[in-house]
Amino acid sequence: MATTKAARAAVKNDLNTLKDDLKTLGAEEKANLREKAGETEARLRARAAEAEARLREQGEVLRERARGYYDTARVRGREYYDDAQERLDEAQRYLTERVQERPIQSTAIALGVGVVLGMLLAGRRR
Repeated sequence: MATTKAARAAVKNDLNTLKDDLKTLGAEEKANLREKAGETEARLRARAAEAEARLREQGEVLRERARGYYDTARVRGREYYDDAQERLDEAQRYLTERVQERPIQSTAIALGVGVVLGMLLAGRRR
């Protein structure tokens, strides 16, 4: 029976030693994992900073390109506006000349157009 008690005590002692070793190993692994996680986090932060810098640069390039497109569109729009204004002025001069050449005919046409529009608008009210 003494042998059994001694064997039990030895097994119990071995189990306690194993338990302590596992705790030590767990703590060491935990520290290793924290260290690796810290290194990985530092690498990720560096890559994120690089990506952010590249995105900022690309954003600036795109902003400048958009600004160029805007300026081009503004210039073209101004040209189209000026062209349309010139054509409108020509049409107005042409109309004024025709009315001055034939005032009675122009008045009769304007009266006819007014009557037709009046009849159309009056018909819609009914």
